[in-house]
Amino acid sequence: MSDSMALQFDGAVLDGDGPAPAPAPPPALAEAAWDATTWFAILSMAAASFALVSAEFLPAGLLTPMARDLGVSQGVAGQVVTATASVGAVTALFSNVLIGRLNRKTVLVGLSALAIGSNILAALATDFWWLLLGRAGLGIALSGFWALSVAVVARVAGVNSIGRGMAMVTLGVSLATIAAPAMGALISDWLGWRTAMALTAGLAALAMLLQALSLPSLPATTSNSLADVLRLTRRRGIQLGMLAIVLLMTGHFAGSVYVRPFLEQITLLPTVPIALALLGFGIAAVVGNVAGGRIADANIRLALVTTSTLMGLAAFALVLGGAHMAVAFTFVTLWGFAFGMAPVVLPTNLSRAAPDALEASGSLMVVSFQVAITIGAVVGGYAVDTYGAIAPLTLTALLAGVTVVLALLQRKG
Repeated sequence: MSDSMALQFDGAVLDGDGPAPAPAPPPALAEAAWDATTWFAILSMAAASFALVSAEFLPAGLLTPMARDLGVSQGVAGQVVTATASVGAVTALFSNVLIGRLNRKTVLVGLSALAIGSNILAALATDFWWLLLGRAGLGIALSGFWALSVAVVARVAGVNSIGRGMAMVTLGVSLATIAAPAMGALISDWLGWRTAMALTAGLAALAMLLQALSLPSLPATTSNSLADVLRLTRRRGIQLGMLAIVLLMTGHFAGSVYVRPFLEQITLLPTVPIALALLGFGIAAVVGNVAGGRIADANIRLALVTTSTLMGLAAFALVLGGAHMAVAFTFVTLWGFAFGMAPVVLPTNLSRAAPDALEASGSLMVVSFQVAITIGAVVGGYAVDTYGAIAPLTLTALLAGVTVVLALLQRKG
């Protein structure tokens, strides 16, 4: 470790004038009751997250008819998901720089409008490249929304309610993750994949209307440069927060993608019980969303320790005893609960290190998640091909354990 890195890990923010202490986490405050205006505004953000994530995961249920109609293989058609994530990762670094001094309400409404246009373009695409262009637009909308989400929740609900507010916003993620692939498959069989794509434009239109009606005017309080965003990475809390996201989410995505092969090959379950186990995962994730918000607002270090411990325990128990159906069902459900907590706890944890720069830290949060998804997919695929169905879950358990240690190094709060 270099001397400068050692100074950073001592909690200093280095600039041209020498070390200065990073801002301390906000003190625990009594949670204020939300009025109707606050609820409406937060629910509009939840509606936007549901619309955006539904569109993101929709292709999982549309690959066969979409590939056939566009004259490409299913493997090529699957790259529409990669395009969305890749564009989102690049855009996240620059999103808060590009919006400058624009009113944040205007930006959010504009991002929903972009999602509408992108989904319509995808629905009308006459070839694969037009489809990719539409998905790239969706990636921009997704990254911009999530980069602003924590800052907007803090301004609407208060900094002491970030966990609770983000729990509501990310509830849309859990619901979309459960519903989008299945509904997409059903609608595509009934009305065609283009109609399914068009319906996601309708969801985005509803979210845009709700945002326009309910969000207060949110004038820019800062105009970030890329240097401002990158400068945050010199704070110890930001370093630890980003590392926690990368470690825990790399482990999750390395293992969760291969839960079904594990249940088929190790637990020896047929299709219907596997579907029930995955449904239990999804329902538990919704419950975890709510629990994560409550714990995060009370004690963020405890929330991070709890999230990573439960995920590691679930994966480790599956490795040891997943051949038994009762064990498999129990710990797949526990994993879902932990995963539901993660999208609330991890951004809230990162935001505590930058209460003065929530938008810039939001960009770093999105980049960290996208990096984790990419690494997890690559490493998990290599592990399962090389060592079998147990290997990805072992990796999940190990990385979750490292995250527990990392969480214990953080300040209490």
